[in-house]
Parts: sequence; structure tokens; C-alpha cells
Amino acid sequence: MKLTWRKKKRSAGGTDGRYSEALGKWEAAITLTPKNALIHEQKAQVLLEVGDAWAALKAATRATELEPSWAEAWVTLGRAQLNFGEPDSAIESFDKALALKPESTEAQDDKQVALHLVKRRKQLHSSGVGSNTSRYVVGDKLLSN
Repeated sequence: MKLTWRKKKRSAGGTDGRYSEALGKWEAAITLTPKNALIHEQKAQVLLEVGDAWAALKAATRATELEPSWAEAWVTLGRAQLNFGEPDSAIESFDKALALKPESTEAQDDKQVALHLVKRRKQLHSSGVGSNTSRYVVGDKLLSN
């Protein structure tokens, strides 16, 4: 499951499919104003669009470090954490966003997705499918000795 941004169209070419151009613009902007949380957050959104969850996670984390009272940055961080496979961390980020902006439907909706993923993971583990148990055999047949 991949969560992406649902905000209104952005400038800098990020919404028309020219993501590499947008990333270049955000990088240039970060070089000029490295302590601007908005730039880091928007870069994170573009990185989520191109599927680079790790880089998005780093950019969104930087945005929350620079502007810890900005709910939208916490939502973006939560989405990056979900895309990186960390639903527990994402829930914490969505909770921070909701503490700052309780009416945020984006944070509420995305938190529900994260809670569902955690619930499914627990169901899989309790059904005997754990980290040491394979659900599928990939490749050739198993050979017995």
C-alpha cells in the first residue's frame, strides 16, 4: 500500500508528472534556504510520488525538526513512515498531527490505515505466520536429503 499526498496542486512542476524537475527545484531551494520546513515537506511529497520512501522519510523528518508545531509536516512524515513499512511510527506521527490539528481529516484517515496495517500484522503473527515462517515458497522445489 502506498499513501501519497492529497493536497491541492503544488507549484514547481510536482503535479504534472515532471517529478525529477520538481526535485531539482526543491534541492536548489534547500541549498538557498536549508532551514525552511515547507521546502523539506514538499520535497518529501514529491519523493513519495516517485516511490523513494527512504528519502521522503528523511525530508519529512527534517521538516518536523524545523517546524515541530506544523501538523501537515507530521502527516507527511506519517505517510513516509507507512510507505517505508513502519506503521507503528506512522501512528505516532499522525497522533502528533492530530494533537496540533484535531480536525485534520487527512491525519485521521491515514491513522486509520496505519491502525489497520498493525491489526493485520498482529493477525498474521497470531495465525502462525511470523518472521521465521514463510507463507510462500519461491523458486525450485525443495530437495530432501
